[in-house]
Amino acid sequence: MAILNVGLVQMTCSANKAENLDKAVEKIKEAADKGAQVVCLQELFTSLYFCDVEDYCNFELAEPIPGPSTDTLSKTAKEKNIVIIASLFEKRAEGLYHNTTAVIDADGTYLGKYRKMHIPDDPAYYEKFYFTPGDLGYKVFRTKYAAIGVLICWDQWYPEAARITALMGAEILFYPTAIGWAVSQDEATNTEQYNAWQTIQRSHAVANGVHVVSVNRTGFEQEGAMKFWGGSFVANPFGSVIYQAPHDKEEVAIVKIDTKKTDQYRTHWPFLRDRRIDSYQPITKRYIDEG
Repeated sequence: MAILNVGLVQMTCSANKAENLDKAVEKIKEAADKGAQVVCLQELFTSLYFCDVEDYCNFELAEPIPGPSTDTLSKTAKEKNIVIIASLFEKRAEGLYHNTTAVIDADGTYLGKYRKMHIPDDPAYYEKFYFTPGDLGYKVFRTKYAAIGVLICWDQWYPEAARITALMGAEILFYPTAIGWAVSQDEATNTEQYNAWQTIQRSHAVANGVHVVSVNRTGFEQEGAMKFWGGSFVANPFGSVIYQAPHDKEEVAIVKIDTKKTDQYRTHWPFLRDRRIDSYQPITKRYIDEG
């Protein structure tokens, strides 16, 4: 389908996993009732963002994929005839965990999952304590409505991830996200950080000629020390922001995307045609030392 209605669910979360899942289901249904065909949820939407601390008790939040949450979402997808992109904390085996996004087709079929490849380790974002890096590679899911590529949060800073996923045939890149500001930061720093975050993803849209959809959480967490900055947005294949959510409140938005614009932009700005793939081998090195 060329014209696609994409739903973005930006919401706050609580410490109650069941309540968060129920809330997400209601917002998915709201998006579907507004005409959404594909709905993307934010990163780790069934819980608070628990990676602010290294606490073994948080592993109890994890679940198998497919599992209880995907079973619930599959019923919703089938009922509303929509595709659901759902970011979850995956328990793969005893002592082995991933930050994973499941994709469910419009008939309720579980299509598969993408495991986050780039795992950060920064103050208040101690993800390496919890998550094993993804080992499924980059993924494209061919849903009823479109071929979608899914990457997760920290992946969004890496042009290689976006490029590979686009080269695999993704018509749209989705980024479930959890990122925020420390409340102790000044406004100038906040603005600079948000602009960098949005700009790098808009650049992926330009370089690959595809729409980018980024869905972030909002609200105060970490006992009020962290304000998740919301600001979920959609960029067209030339990086223009065609929708942006507010920073400080929940929102269910429906954005109309025309996937045919990919051909238009790629034809007039033929970045893929002019790639010098014979010259890119050095990109596989960690760093290029002279001498």
